[in-house]
Amino acid sequence: MGREVAESCIDGVIIEMVSAYASRFYSSKPDLAARRIEAIGFQVGHQLSERYTMERPRFADHLEAIKFICKDFWSELFKKQIDNLKTNHRGTFVLQDNHFRWLTRISLDPAAVANNDATSESESGADMTSMLLYFPCGIIRGALNNLGISCAVSADMTNLPACKFTCDTC
Repeated sequence: MGREVAESCIDGVIIEMVSAYASRFYSSKPDLAARRIEAIGFQVGHQLSERYTMERPRFADHLEAIKFICKDFWSELFKKQIDNLKTNHRGTFVLQDNHFRWLTRISLDPAAVANNDATSESESGADMTSMLLYFPCGIIRGALNNLGISCAVSADMTNLPACKFTCDTC
């Protein structure tokens, strides 16, 4: 029997972890905070991927592994599949979640996020939200790394609560 934790507890822990790294531990070094948050996500993604693929054969190609991330892995984490997967068939994959759970409770001025033209309060909120996205980027990168795919992952949040994760394989 698997252990279950309330989603709100997990959300709170993640938000508090991001806040601690961005505002307290590395408040004067946002790049270092972002790298550390992404590294924690990498470890989480690597371990979860190992757990979820224990009884599966190795994937034949990158596309098969990405499909696993979009369907099975994302379903385990967020109780839903990725809404859209796009690829250029040259090593770039875009995973889109139209209702990314970790962004549903965040309210920002959409114009400020899209134009980078914000007041200090909404700019601070946008900065914290972008810091929050380093964690799932790390989760995706760690999971793919465990599946034998080295890549860089970035996130785009121009249309909240939708989020696009771009994976560029190395």
